[in-house]
Amino acid sequence: MAERNKNRVVVAALVSLMIVVTVGLVVRFRGSFRRATEPVEPAAESPPVVLRSSLAGSWYPDNAEALKAQFKGFLDEADTAPQEDLIALILPHAGYRYSGRTAVAGLKAIVRPYDRIIVIGPSHRVPMEEVFSVPLVTHYETPLGRTPLDVEFISRLLEHPVFQNVPHAHQHEHSVQIELPLLQFKIPDFRLVPIVAGNCSLETIRNAASILKSMVDVQTLVVISSDFVHYGASYGYAPFTENISEQIRNLDMGAFKFIETLDEQGFVDYRHRTGATICGHIAIALLLSMLDESSSVELVEYTTSGQLEGDYSRSVSYFSIAFGGAWQKGPSAEPVAHNVEIHDDDRERLIGLAREAIGYVLEHRQVPATSELGFAINDTLKRPRGAFVTLKKGGNLRGCIGDIFPCRPLYKSVFSNALNAAFADRRFPSLGKDELNDITVEISVLTRPQPVSSYHDIRIGIDGVVLSKNGRSAVFLPQVASEQGWNLDRTLTQLALKAGLEADDWRHGARFLVFQADVFGESER
Repeated sequence: MAERNKNRVVVAALVSLMIVVTVGLVVRFRGSFRRATEPVEPAAESPPVVLRSSLAGSWYPDNAEALKAQFKGFLDEADTAPQEDLIALILPHAGYRYSGRTAVAGLKAIVRPYDRIIVIGPSHRVPMEEVFSVPLVTHYETPLGRTPLDVEFISRLLEHPVFQNVPHAHQHEHSVQIELPLLQFKIPDFRLVPIVAGNCSLETIRNAASILKSMVDVQTLVVISSDFVHYGASYGYAPFTENISEQIRNLDMGAFKFIETLDEQGFVDYRHRTGATICGHIAIALLLSMLDESSSVELVEYTTSGQLEGDYSRSVSYFSIAFGGAWQKGPSAEPVAHNVEIHDDDRERLIGLAREAIGYVLEHRQVPATSELGFAINDTLKRPRGAFVTLKKGGNLRGCIGDIFPCRPLYKSVFSNALNAAFADRRFPSLGKDELNDITVEISVLTRPQPVSSYHDIRIGIDGVVLSKNGRSAVFLPQVASEQGWNLDRTLTQLALKAGLEADDWRHGARFLVFQADVFGESER
């Protein structure tokens, strides 16, 4: 018995290495979904929804006049030539006391208005794979005011599966939010398109670049938010201990060489080869994929926090890089259906993947790569989808965990959540090897959550619901209301309480997303 418990601890520890639990993205629940076959009615236009930047008072002053004075000082110091044909910038995203001068030096190249500014930065907090996330809000707000989003442009992006809405990716993501006050200061009136990049393959990057390139125009400025080499033990990157400042510069300039030649493949390979900790490398590669050989590249300013503070034990590098030319519009990218039907053979593959992954961990006490399981991946299974995996034993729940929002490819969601359900559902002990033949696997594939104009549009017993208000949110899955015997009012009251709100807070000012589920699995054993 002691050996068995020891094995369970080891297995759980191994599995926990690959699990990142993010509030709002990973939800535990009991029971299975109902299959929903009714179509979702198109959502009416949502009321104004504002995302207020969480950075004021920490990353920069929370007083508008103090912020403007800081920017004006940086602007007066900058020696940057204006660039009439500016189409893109790479800017840093540290606190302004560190990278503000470098960022404003790049902004000084701006001499004309733009109708639309696309800001693309990396996700530092929320794990995402093979997706770029855009928010479903109407405005971003900072101490310098409220900037409208280009909601029509965002809606068009969401027609393509590579672009998704992962709400928590935006709420506290400094890489995008830090650029907004700078842009508000320099350009009085524009519409914002904020994009948060997940960890993506070059194929996905080029796909997203192609879509964006087909949509940008002469009135579009693209801003890539990225810091460069993060050096020091606290960043897990200290490949050298001598001539640190010189070697950091060499690493940074090695990366810039590929940016200068607009070589996204070379840039991606360089980062992998050197391990250079360039947090916005996905966004940079996307920009390079959008540009063509007629584009000009200018290194406006480069510095490091080590240089600024006189301490290279912990240093981050900052670039401002300006790109000139004209957008060479690519062919229109045809929208692709998001919720492609899961055919029987793919269902069998996913069930097999879940069972084999659990069996492999129980047998080998390590997490396999999907390739080790001989799993065939087709385009349907690569598309980002939310999914839950439910394990039952003797008809009773034995574990269930999943993703509400489509933050990774379907096969990866099933793979990871099968292991989560077996070894990381805190309601149950870790699954034992002797239980493997007694469990059944059930998979619920979710449609992408969609906004509804009113809570009256929510269909009890069909729709799962995400409620959001005042920075709080909570989720009920489709079967909850029916199992509890709740009507709509009772369901939303309970959902508001679950979110930490008052019982009636759902009646005014709350936003709602709904989704459905396709459920399939093994017969009970």
